[in-house]
Amino acid sequence: MTSHRFGGAGPVDLRLVAVATATWLSAYASLHTRAPVAFGVAGGAVAAALLLWWMAGRAAGWAGVALAVLLGVVCGTASTAARLVSRDAPEVASTAAAQAHVTAELTLRRDPRQLNREVGRPPSWLIPAWLHQLTPVTEPAPVRVRVRILVLTGDPGWGELAPGQRVRAQGRLSPARGGDLTAAVLSSAGAPELLTPPPWHLATTSHLRHGLQAATDPLPPAPGGLVPGLAVGDVSALDPGLSDDFFVTGMTHLVAVSGTHVAIVVGFVFLLARAARAPPWLTALGCGASIVGYMVLCQASPSVLRAGVMGLIALVALANGRLRAAMPALAATVTVLVVADPQLAAAPGFTMSVTATAGLLLLAPRWRDALRRRRVPRGLAEALAVPAAAQVAVSPVIAGMSGTVSLVAVAANLIATPVMVPATLLGVMAAVAAPFSPATAGFLAWLASWPAWWLVLVARYAAQVPGAVAPWPEGAAGALLLAAATVATLVAVRLRRVRVLLAVATAAAVVGALPVKTTASGWPPAGAVAVVCAVGQGDLVVLPLGRGSAIVVDAGPEPAAADRCLRDLRIRHIPMWIVSHFHVDHVGGVDGVFRGRQVTAVLTSGVPEPEFGHDLVVGAAAAAAVPVHVPEPGSVYRIGEVSLTVLGPAYPHVGTRSDPNNNSLVIRAEVRGVSVLLTGDAEVELQHTLIELVPPDLLRADVLKVAHHGSVFQEPEFFELVSPTVALVPVGADNTYGHPHPAILAALTRGGARVLRTDTDGDIAAVVRPNGELAVVARPLPPGSGGALPKRVVVKSCRPVAARARIAR
Repeated sequence: MTSHRFGGAGPVDLRLVAVATATWLSAYASLHTRAPVAFGVAGGAVAAALLLWWMAGRAAGWAGVALAVLLGVVCGTASTAARLVSRDAPEVASTAAAQAHVTAELTLRRDPRQLNREVGRPPSWLIPAWLHQLTPVTEPAPVRVRVRILVLTGDPGWGELAPGQRVRAQGRLSPARGGDLTAAVLSSAGAPELLTPPPWHLATTSHLRHGLQAATDPLPPAPGGLVPGLAVGDVSALDPGLSDDFFVTGMTHLVAVSGTHVAIVVGFVFLLARAARAPPWLTALGCGASIVGYMVLCQASPSVLRAGVMGLIALVALANGRLRAAMPALAATVTVLVVADPQLAAAPGFTMSVTATAGLLLLAPRWRDALRRRRVPRGLAEALAVPAAAQVAVSPVIAGMSGTVSLVAVAANLIATPVMVPATLLGVMAAVAAPFSPATAGFLAWLASWPAWWLVLVARYAAQVPGAVAPWPEGAAGALLLAAATVATLVAVRLRRVRVLLAVATAAAVVGALPVKTTASGWPPAGAVAVVCAVGQGDLVVLPLGRGSAIVVDAGPEPAAADRCLRDLRIRHIPMWIVSHFHVDHVGGVDGVFRGRQVTAVLTSGVPEPEFGHDLVVGAAAAAAVPVHVPEPGSVYRIGEVSLTVLGPAYPHVGTRSDPNNNSLVIRAEVRGVSVLLTGDAEVELQHTLIELVPPDLLRADVLKVAHHGSVFQEPEFFELVSPTVALVPVGADNTYGHPHPAILAALTRGGARVLRTDTDGDIAAVVRPNGELAVVARPLPPGSGGALPKRVVVKSCRPVAARARIAR
């Protein structure tokens, strides 16, 4: 029970695997308890181990494994309990519980991470730090401690700091969420006071990373933001839409530095040493130095620590001439790292890295050898086996965290893997060259951008494959379910008949289910005349024209959400993009509208306020060589089956509660016999103008896009004149504006409209059924999906107002 034959390399002792697993699980469980409980469990495990040791002579077969498990429990609980004592220190816990204002001295542990990248909104940062001294405002005596805290701040001064710098800051201390070793959260509104500079090695690391960022700044945004991620795990400039594509296609691990990146760097150094005919000890020394240097350059993330420590263990074995089995080396690495830092037990990146490495060790050699037996060339066999094994091993973890399973991940990784080596090496060399020659660093970064472009294309096109992801149960249960299914499949396929049966069943499922999924999934809904997408607190409306073409109105606040909406609707061509006005919640997602799509013309409001939004739209249109038009009231545009009539504003509104809102374009669309009124953010003043100047028959509409997210600043008489059958409210969940206002919803409902809203219903569409009836289709979005998957499709008929709902086709 204590050995296993791995890859034909002889027996391997797996007791270290039992120790590592028990250490990991017990540390994770202890993070959710208090120190006395963890110490009690450790003591109980010690007593059980001593008793088992005394009995070992009678039960030697199972005693070794049981002792290994108990040893892991002792290691995991004892090391975690020792740190829980500091985390739960009364001085910090009581101050945080009171949410007191304090002055804190702290040292940054990692680079500040920008939380929000929404256009036009002030940035905020999350900064892991060590707290050294705490002085509550009400108690002038300082308290000296050493605990982990998180700093939340919106002051731009924090964004310029580097790891290792000691600063003094003021703010409000509050309790942490628990489940890790973070003792408290410091919310700071002011700038930090610098006390000491960072250590030389951390300052050098920060200088190198900033040099790489500077070298990639002139590059196009997609590959330019990707190169630092591939090289050193810096995703601060990674395009949000591209990040979503990497998630959907299972390629996120490419920008989360792991064993693959370490192997590339160390392998390059090893080949250089071999070419120079260096002796084994010097080769091992050079490789070890490269591992340590790369770990520091990547700021020792959990995956880098795991890969680096494992590499060092292997190099020590190489230098001593005693090679060990790979799995015990991985197990020893996990044990050492979790004991040194129990918080790694709860780190998703660490979990994915360990499982991916285990897949490489357990599955890749077997799959490579199986391909070689079928006369596949060695290089191709390695290229196929390695990414496939890593992806299969890590899929249960991803499924548990995201509630989805990527159906294109293995294929995407097979295609992407070949360019990882040049992209990573060139990016690292650009970072190293940056302090000495910015021009050389820029040239190397430019070279790295070409393989990065390939990864961008693979991610984008793979993410657009119909049915690229499928829903799966979330949490530990979902991860264990997929892990069990994976293990069962791997065991079953060892039998030839099962392999044949499984291949036939898989082919039948793909051939049978994919057309159903792509044509009858409910999205985009058949007969759609208007779709309002759930893009947060903002507007994005789509008027489908068929065959991948649509008129788009506004862009929402954020590019990734806009791109998701249009991608789900399979929109590739936009004959006209209409900008109702220039508030950021309507134009912030402009890059997502233009991403990978052909836009023919842009129609905008004639009042360029606010200036920032106007410049954003004009700049994006100029970059794509798309003309921008300002329509006159009464203008009519006909595009395919859609007719657009500009109703207002008749003149610029000045001195209102919100001039940009009251200068929104108001457009009436006729889509296959259904009238749709698009109101932007029109408020009371503009609505009064429309009532006075626009004929009532032009205001009346079957579908109303409710203005300004359902705010209270609207005229009930306007709703009476429009008399909609369907009212669609684009609004963000848990917004702080009180949108939509209950009085507005009540007025619409009293008028006979069926009201749907994106914060509770998800993406919503008005559709015409084959019998001519107008209905509403809602597609709720699962939590954490980013809008990637439908959970279910809900159809709401409008029969209560059948006289208005019957449409002549």
